[in-house]
Amino acid sequence: MTATPDPVTALARREELEKRFAALTPATRLHIGGQQLDAADGAVFDRVSPRDGRVVARVAAGGAEDVDRAVASARRAFDSGRWSGLHPRRRRAVLQRLARLVEEHAEELALLESVDMGKPYTDALAVDLRVTVQALDFYAEAADKRYDEVAPTGPDTLATITREPLGVVGAVVPWNFPLMMAVWKVAPALAAGNAVVLKPAEQSPLTALRFAALATEAGVPDGILNVVPGFGPTAGAALGRHPDVDALTFTGSGEVGRLFMGYSAESNLKQVSLELGGKSPQVVLEDAPDLAVVARAVAGGIFFNQGEVCSAGSRLLVHRSVRDELLELVVEAARQTVVGDPLDPRTQVGALVEEKHLERVLGHVRGAVEDGARTVLGGNQVLAETGGCYLEPTVFDQVDPGMRIARQEVFGPVLSVIGFEDAEEAVRIANGTDYGLAAAVWTRDLSTAHRMSRAIRAGTVWVNCFDESDITVPFGGYAQSGFGRDKSLHALEKYTQLKTTWIKL
Repeated sequence: MTATPDPVTALARREELEKRFAALTPATRLHIGGQQLDAADGAVFDRVSPRDGRVVARVAAGGAEDVDRAVASARRAFDSGRWSGLHPRRRRAVLQRLARLVEEHAEELALLESVDMGKPYTDALAVDLRVTVQALDFYAEAADKRYDEVAPTGPDTLATITREPLGVVGAVVPWNFPLMMAVWKVAPALAAGNAVVLKPAEQSPLTALRFAALATEAGVPDGILNVVPGFGPTAGAALGRHPDVDALTFTGSGEVGRLFMGYSAESNLKQVSLELGGKSPQVVLEDAPDLAVVARAVAGGIFFNQGEVCSAGSRLLVHRSVRDELLELVVEAARQTVVGDPLDPRTQVGALVEEKHLERVLGHVRGAVEDGARTVLGGNQVLAETGGCYLEPTVFDQVDPGMRIARQEVFGPVLSVIGFEDAEEAVRIANGTDYGLAAAVWTRDLSTAHRMSRAIRAGTVWVNCFDESDITVPFGGYAQSGFGRDKSLHALEKYTQLKTTWIKL
């Protein structure tokens, strides 16, 4: 574990990062056809950093006409075959060069990410950029490692089953892991030979625009990767409804996911894949391993990235025999969690992404109190004098499974503690939401771990750990957490279609 820097060293590091950011000139224009362009109507919007409430950039606000331009550019590039028809080894080489460029610019990208959306710089560099590079390398290597099939037909027939790129893929990504989640979608789509139009969240467009410039530098042909920042009702809706987009992949809220399903139905029935968040339980049984280890995992699982994580462990389901002891340890870990400036290396919880989201999370906190949950810790805005959007780690006990705080996704550093008597009750509570993205089970009994992992309806179930993963395994959920998977070789299925060729011999 890296030692926490002393205050003098931390202040010097923060000031150094502030100077480095001030020296940057972030890309702020649309990236279409390999060029940086203004929005067709000249519209821009201010990027207000949640760190201190200051405007850090004025970004082009793409609209329907800009989406048309981007899709037309992507269609021309795809139809030309200069990427889809490129030998897979050459696509691999380009994506590998892109991975090296991202690695080379990791500190710059982490700094943009931190100031743009409020996460600690140390996390952006150590987690987001590391995983981003890993994803680029993985899908680069996958580009020339996939084989097609020959069907088992009779001797007078040759039937082949081949995977072909879909064409133009629209990708709409969230603000909590802006670059990482963009690459989870862009990298496999490009590896499969598609062209992409990416719409980053309006709260966090800066790294997507910089990434597009690096892609051009790496040799991704003009028009194959286009980036249109803008707002959901304009740029997002235009992309979702566009008749020349072959597939749409989205990560975000269920409300917006439903809109994209409707846009597909209204237009060309484009393929849609959705990852829509969760209300993930950490289930701690009476025979759980070292409770101090569990407590640290519970605290990390809800306070990391300010709780702005779709798979955040927002519900602690704990056996009543160990409830009091574990709650005390979790509260102590929460008290020790440092909330502060995202550029301060001591910070563990940065700023929530914007004022509107802070108010939304505080509304959930007030609702929990109204419903009868007991506030054990936190629940208040802090550091308001900075102009930023900070909320202290918050823990509620005596939460009933039917309360709003136990069922609705909060997307903030807010933990709900729920007791249970036995494994069967724990499974019922764990499955008692509309979501099914992730879960954890803590037990020393291997049979119990297997049974509960199968019984809990979630796309990922961790046993005796939380939020551990890498690019080799799929990520996605059940029920209203969406459908389709990011990560792993399975993600390529979203960006390809099967073709049967039947040849009479």
